[in-house]
Amino acid sequence: MFTSFHEPATEGLRLLYSYDGYKWDSIPGIFLKPGVGTQKIMRDPSIARGKDGTYHLVWTCSWKGDFGFGYSSSKDLKNWSKQEFIPVMAFDTTTVNVWAPEIFYDDAADDFIIVWASTIPFKFEKGIEDEYNNHRLYYTKTKDFKEFTKAEVIYDPGFSSIDAVLLKRADSDYVMVLKDNTRPERNMRVAFAKSATGPYTDLSPKTFTDNFTEGPSVVKVGDEWLIYFDSYQKKTYEAVSTKDFKTFTNINNKISIPEGHKHGTIFMADEKIVNDLLKK
Repeated sequence: MFTSFHEPATEGLRLLYSYDGYKWDSIPGIFLKPGVGTQKIMRDPSIARGKDGTYHLVWTCSWKGDFGFGYSSSKDLKNWSKQEFIPVMAFDTTTVNVWAPEIFYDDAADDFIIVWASTIPFKFEKGIEDEYNNHRLYYTKTKDFKEFTKAEVIYDPGFSSIDAVLLKRADSDYVMVLKDNTRPERNMRVAFAKSATGPYTDLSPKTFTDNFTEGPSVVKVGDEWLIYFDSYQKKTYEAVSTKDFKTFTNINNKISIPEGHKHGTIFMADEKIVNDLLKK
């Protein structure tokens, strides 16, 4: 399944489904209307399933002015818990934003890791971007979504970066796909680590997408990893495949994405869940 939203992000959570990871269809309807945060929007929804079968959802709830993100959970993707606001950056009131929280279940530590981008003006070395657009990637960990570790930087590549997603290839083998958010790049790169929280190193020297791309989501199909992303200047959703995160192949001719789909993440669900949603 693929979480989704449509601009201007005021409607709420949408869902796509696929049986092969390439051809995607919409499940009609809105499954959770945003109700927390200053602007009460839902952008960049991200879902991960826990060992007990609970689906945990996080999302961007404001462009600026919030110190956290939205959270809710569900057993069936239809009935959701009361929405909560998780103020992960409240320790620094100069924080400009909390963007694109991505949720990752770390089975090695039995932790959920949530990664997002925030700007704290004048905290990092001045780069190409304005101080109020100089993002870095942060994370928190939780086991129960009641207690969260203090936010820390998970990776500082030395430039403004957003939209990080984590994946596990094997024991002690993790990959981060992120957006280089500096002008004129604004494209995707990858870094590697031996644990989910880093340290991440070996940043790829070259990008595998065009400029003006963002919101990566990754799924393994067979022996290949598919990386989906939003080519927002062209107003298209695109994808590449890779086996080693060093060589990438354009697979746009193999995929289909419903019109209007925006920055979501891919997760696995039981077929019964999908069928029940389609009946609804």
